[in-house]
Amino acid sequence: MIALKLAFRNLIGAGLRTWQNVFVLSLAFVVIIWHRGIIDGWDHQAKRDMIAWDVAGGQYWHEAYDPYDPFTIQDSHSPLPTVWQEMIDQDKITPILIAQATIYPDGHMLNVKLSGIDPYQNILKIPTQELEVEGEDIPILLGTRMAKSTQLAKGDLVTIRWRDANGTFDAAEAKIAGIFKTNLPTVDNGQIYVPLERLRQMMQMPNEASIGIKAVNLEEPLPQSGWIFRDQQYLLADINAILEKKRVGGSILYFILMSLSMLAIFDTQVLSIFRRQKEIGTHIALGMTRGQVIQLFTIEGAMHSILAAGVAAIYGIPLLTMQAKNGFAMPASADDYGLAISEKIFPVYSAQLILVTVSLVFITATIVSFLPARKIAKMNPTDAIKGKLQ
Repeated sequence: MIALKLAFRNLIGAGLRTWQNVFVLSLAFVVIIWHRGIIDGWDHQAKRDMIAWDVAGGQYWHEAYDPYDPFTIQDSHSPLPTVWQEMIDQDKITPILIAQATIYPDGHMLNVKLSGIDPYQNILKIPTQELEVEGEDIPILLGTRMAKSTQLAKGDLVTIRWRDANGTFDAAEAKIAGIFKTNLPTVDNGQIYVPLERLRQMMQMPNEASIGIKAVNLEEPLPQSGWIFRDQQYLLADINAILEKKRVGGSILYFILMSLSMLAIFDTQVLSIFRRQKEIGTHIALGMTRGQVIQLFTIEGAMHSILAAGVAAIYGIPLLTMQAKNGFAMPASADDYGLAISEKIFPVYSAQLILVTVSLVFITATIVSFLPARKIAKMNPTDAIKGKLQ
């Protein structure tokens, strides 16, 4: 306790030099917590949107289906397993039939992916209920990105051409039944949604599907021949890899900030030991062991992080709270990145993040303070009192 009081008094007595180090270290606190909060907030938002709009509780893929290989779409369909029918009726699985087609908006030709989906499904957040329309024209549903690229609006007509299961080409007029907005480009770009039964008739594929979307928290049924189950971990692997790289990139920023802060503390400790030789010699002459003096200087250095945490709390808590409330606005160009990014990312500051950051900075500051303090062990008390270093 005496060492703590003496260390605190010495720090306050150092004046501006102490508060410069404390402020720099407090910046490291705030920036590290803010950056990690942004990444964690993006992590939560991206996964939440992917599960709500696309992944759900997992997907069953036809064994020939590969979303990264468009040449597999033609053959990646088959009749639904009989065991699924009861779960489909209970809205626990929604089948989707995928086919390729070409549309001709305003005289231009554009290849698209047709996704036949049940208008009455409730597993995905896609507003498929807008496909519940009557008429000869094929009702289709677009995302805002697709609508922007094709210059189509709700109620517009567009010619659509496809090739059915027998290889016969056909064409018809399609009417834009609705346009939805989503943060997930994978369910928007190049995609057109049509009623499942209508697409089955067009493709002459009765009761067939390419994938099946499983409801969240639904136990996985028994494996079905010809179908492969992809769980959430598999389907979220890409976004996890991207976010992990972002965290690694952020570590470089953390290292630079920590290095600057620790260098300031190290230099301060070296200078302090050099200028306080007589004080050190006096402490030893009065009965303090070298270990106790080393401990005193180490505590002084470590207390920089404690004071920095207090200063960071004074201006960091209001700033980070405001950021968490208002969000971090993303540039308009972020919509073209092909990633699940919302217009605003709301940071997530967990207790674990704050405790880990504070602990890391405290331990690092203690180690950096101890290194120059070891020189005290080599001092001769008589020479130190005279102001002479060995």
